[in-house]
Amino acid sequence: MSIGISGIGSYIPKITSANKDFETNMFLNTDGSPLGYSNEVIIEKFKAITGIEERRYADKELNTSDLGYYAAKEAIKDSGVNAEDLDYIIFAHNFGNVSYGQSQGDTVPSLATRVKHRLKIKNPKCVAYDMLFGCPGWIEGVIQAKAFIKSGIAKKCLVIGAETLSRVVDEHDRDSMIYSDGAGACIIEDSEKAGEILEHISATYTNDEAYYLFFGNSYNKDKKDNIQFIKMYGRKIYEFALNHVPQAMKTCLDNSGIPISELKKIFIHQANEKMDEAIVKRFYQLYKLPVPANVMPMNIKELGNSSVATVPTLFDMVTSGKIKNQHIEKGDVVIFASVGAGMNINAIVYRC
Repeated sequence: MSIGISGIGSYIPKITSANKDFETNMFLNTDGSPLGYSNEVIIEKFKAITGIEERRYADKELNTSDLGYYAAKEAIKDSGVNAEDLDYIIFAHNFGNVSYGQSQGDTVPSLATRVKHRLKIKNPKCVAYDMLFGCPGWIEGVIQAKAFIKSGIAKKCLVIGAETLSRVVDEHDRDSMIYSDGAGACIIEDSEKAGEILEHISATYTNDEAYYLFFGNSYNKDKKDNIQFIKMYGRKIYEFALNHVPQAMKTCLDNSGIPISELKKIFIHQANEKMDEAIVKRFYQLYKLPVPANVMPMNIKELGNSSVATVPTLFDMVTSGKIKNQHIEKGDVVIFASVGAGMNINAIVYRC
């Protein structure tokens, strides 16, 4: 049995927002006071840390489920499967459908149900449900899909990761520049065309870490509407990621039996360029090795952080030759890894 990805697809929103678009924002501290720097300095520091120069936003008439649907169509087409043969549709997201200009998330019916409806799947045994696991949600969905297939209760699964984070950000919080919109999807099945999930690992840390990412009020204390936005303790997340993700990746790789010398690529959640580079450096330090050239593809510079969509979008772009000097061949061993709200981490060792 070789359970893996037989088709991959993504949807990249068409609206581009450059860093200069934030030059007129009024950025504030958590207590509502001015940051004390010019926006030019704030934006320059932001770029130096995150690597982000621009990000993508969904069209006003599109929602998270729409983005997921478009990515799903591409994955189904790439795999060649009949949508009626899908046993599960797993949709990873964080905030549901947040319509443009609105603040309330809509998750009834589930986004997975909406995608199944738009795909016109009539088979009632195709089970559709949503996955809430923070940024690692798409990877966790893939892990669940493998479990379903390995147990014999499923043969083909569609796993989607999509988000419109641009609609849940506080314009007075400089972290608002991080977030973006996008979608990625894949078909998981036991097929000669598919690769193979060799090993996986997941963990949830909640003692001190549960609320490193949370929903909170605007930093602008003059706002009385009580609308809440995505917030994070960035430094705590950075330290958490460096302390836990490299070891999780190593444990996963060691358990797979694959030597580090055979690892070709690391597809890591596009959260922050400096953080991702530090994670990968520390991962190789655990083997007392330097980081190989071109081992970590990145698209955060152009796409920003689209949460659950970053890993499948990145994988799709590399497999389709859309990232310069990055490619993978059949049989290559790669790692998928992510960290996010929960706090959750996970990793997959995968043979393409």
